[in-house]
Amino acid sequence: MTATVAANSGAGTLYVVATPIGNLEDISARALRVLREVALIAAEDTRHSARLMSHFGIATPLAACHEHNERDEGGRFLERLQAGDDIALISDAGTPLISDPGYHLVRQARAAGIRVVPVPGACALIAALSAAGLPSDRFIFEGFLPAKTAGRRARLELLREEPRTLIFYEAPHRILECVEDLEAIFGADRSAVLCRELTKTFETLKGLPLGQLRTWIASDSNQQRGECVLLVAGWQAPEDDQAISAEVLRVLDLLLGELPLKRAAALAAEITGVRKNLLYQLALERKA
Repeated sequence: MTATVAANSGAGTLYVVATPIGNLEDISARALRVLREVALIAAEDTRHSARLMSHFGIATPLAACHEHNERDEGGRFLERLQAGDDIALISDAGTPLISDPGYHLVRQARAAGIRVVPVPGACALIAALSAAGLPSDRFIFEGFLPAKTAGRRARLELLREEPRTLIFYEAPHRILECVEDLEAIFGADRSAVLCRELTKTFETLKGLPLGQLRTWIASDSNQQRGECVLLVAGWQAPEDDQAISAEVLRVLDLLLGELPLKRAAALAAEITGVRKNLLYQLALERKA
């Protein structure tokens, strides 16, 4: 959305509220206050969220806002907001919109000039990254990979030389075959961490090279249960690819002075024979 829409001063506020991913103590005091004070809670699954509200003694009405009705039903939430009601958007667990519904409602609200306020809290991918022991200064979140092997391997092939730490969500019944595909595409020696059932009773964080991690998961069916976050170390160029001559750098710098970064790296690769992905990373560093 390129245009800036003026705020609707008479409208209510849409609060995007994070809820616990397991341990109920992780909900914030601010989140509890907002959930009590708003006129309506838009929930991914009203039955699931009703249990959370009951635990904390929150009587605010709930209405469904899930992936199957979000586009069609968003209008009724907008009408309430435009009439002056405050609404809280929650998902079943964690931060809404992160592999959960809510994007369309937030986008519609902002387009209508509705104030949108984040109420931060638990998020499985950030919790996993904070404890995984993999580089966290730069990372990429890929959400759920395709369910079928062919699609999953095709996506992973595109990510094979991604230098940032990779983070995936995966269903427990697919975690083993997912790790098998990661090993096939990335190699058995690439470091990885499985974070399972974060903040819950059977929380597990296991870091191993992909080949060993696959064996460990296969040998223990308990590791194929619950919510899974999978982190994989980014690609590193082999030692013999690291030696970039002064002439290659001179060519890259000349092209960077005249062309967009991506095009400069691609053309430098054609001229010098050095791998395009490596030159692209060098170009990013030299432009920083």
